[in-house]
Amino acid sequence: MSITTTAQVSESTTLRLVNGKSITFSSNEASEAESIPAIDVSRIYSPDLADRQALAEEIGSASRHIGFFTITNHGVDMQLATNTLDQAKQFFASDRDKKMEVYTGLMPKEFCGYHPMEEYNPHGQKLQNLHEAYNWNYDASKDAEAPDPNTPSINLWPSDMPVFQERLCAYQTALIGLARRLTRVFALALHLPEDAFDKFVKAPEAGMRILHYPAQTASRTDQNGIGAHTDVEHFTIITADSDGLEVLSKSRQWIKVKPTPGSFVVNIADCFMRQTNDVFVSTVHRVINETGHKRYACPFFWGFNRSTVLTPINSCVDEDNPQRYPVMTAGEYYEWRTTRQKTLWRFRKQESGE
Repeated sequence: MSITTTAQVSESTTLRLVNGKSITFSSNEASEAESIPAIDVSRIYSPDLADRQALAEEIGSASRHIGFFTITNHGVDMQLATNTLDQAKQFFASDRDKKMEVYTGLMPKEFCGYHPMEEYNPHGQKLQNLHEAYNWNYDASKDAEAPDPNTPSINLWPSDMPVFQERLCAYQTALIGLARRLTRVFALALHLPEDAFDKFVKAPEAGMRILHYPAQTASRTDQNGIGAHTDVEHFTIITADSDGLEVLSKSRQWIKVKPTPGSFVVNIADCFMRQTNDVFVSTVHRVINETGHKRYACPFFWGFNRSTVLTPINSCVDEDNPQRYPVMTAGEYYEWRTTRQKTLWRFRKQESGE
């Protein structure tokens, strides 16, 4: 399950990320002057390797230059997305006591469960982040390709909501299928055999999150929906019902990402950045909901299984780009980030006297 790498914003507009990187930006405002690439991925279903390789070159270019892109013609039934967002609206409209039965603090080393509204303020802004969320982890019993469907899952499901669990997991299963195909495309993009990563995604890291962002009335200086961050795993597939996502480009400008009906936004996350030795870009992003209405979103976090050793890919290391990161397993990195993130939140909350 995913967590995000949260940043602290100082008056000098420097983002100091939990993953050790620092990034600056020139303005807190966002623009539509730049955009992220849009890629038709229907070729992932082509029987012709040349078609899949051509798609891989497009995805590889976007992954190297900005780390974000929109995909169309992906083959996923979008009614599953609608069902999930409908369940999100019902869950977040329920009583706080009901939601707190599955509070994420009950599982300190996992990021699953409920994350309350205005609970976090990791950059020390005037106001708390304006969102609430619910996360759930991969469940092998819902994955037809899992080597052992009886593997126990690590989750906190709310009681007396069977339709909630059923519909969220149905969408998750569909995205697992898409993610496995995209994983093969990424292998080709790195000039590896198409099946190079197959063994790492038989029992993957494949958690999801539903989010509710109320309409924001405070200034973007005083408050974010969710603060600037990067994701943890290999890549993320994002579903959203309205504007609000903003991406920090290489020109250090915030770009507004407008959702296209029937499409997904995909972004590179930190484990892939580490394995590619910074060849793939894990780009800072945030959400600020200035639409005037509630915003709902559902990111799907895809990564290699937790026993995977994150050694750098050979083609991404040379004299000009020496190895940048210590080697660890995906599980060790995930636990380090989860613990660090939750500890940071608690510390800053206590520091502010809340």
